[in-house]
Amino acid sequence: MALSKIQPASMDLTANYAFTGTNSISSASSGAYEEKKLATLTASSSSTLSFTSSIDNTYNIYKFRFINIHGSEDRKNFLINFRDGSSNFDATKTTSFFQASHKEDDSEAQMSYNTSGDLAQSTSAANLDRFVGNDADQHICGELFLFDPSSTTFVKHFIARSITIEGNNAAQDAFLAGYCNVTAAIDGVQFSMSSGNIDSGTIEMYGIN
Repeated sequence: MALSKIQPASMDLTANYAFTGTNSISSASSGAYEEKKLATLTASSSSTLSFTSSIDNTYNIYKFRFINIHGSEDRKNFLINFRDGSSNFDATKTTSFFQASHKEDDSEAQMSYNTSGDLAQSTSAANLDRFVGNDADQHICGELFLFDPSSTTFVKHFIARSITIEGNNAAQDAFLAGYCNVTAAIDGVQFSMSSGNIDSGTIEMYGIN
């Protein structure tokens, strides 16, 4: 359909106008394609933060937003793990991890693929970021997306990106991608530190159609 344009000079901008027709994106404005917040967890010297409900076939994508996560110990890793129907967060995973970092004194800048951050058919928790500092102003923020967790046909993919201040005062931009190599549905997601507690911070879970 041709686009009809109205010249501003031909309109009386002090008048009232009514426009009719079909809005092709009305479903989006009604919220059908918007994110819906499902839960928020707040850390308080917490060993783990676990989402154990509302992960089902209601949404095709689940997003987790972690904000100002501060650990109790210096230079520890922020971790993610998944539950596949049992009571444990130990779904078998294969992941890839790489990072870029830059020290605030400009003494070092690098980008590297980090094999020590990878998992290969492992039930261990996966690194979201490494060497998170625990100074009063140091923390980690980022997002993780989990795709179609209720599928019983396909493996379950996930991707994440985060930014942290390392214990050596470097900004670290970290990328994680992987899959839970199970056909059982993923029904739980757990966050933790590689050692010590999550002293403070929040994690939000959203459903996306």
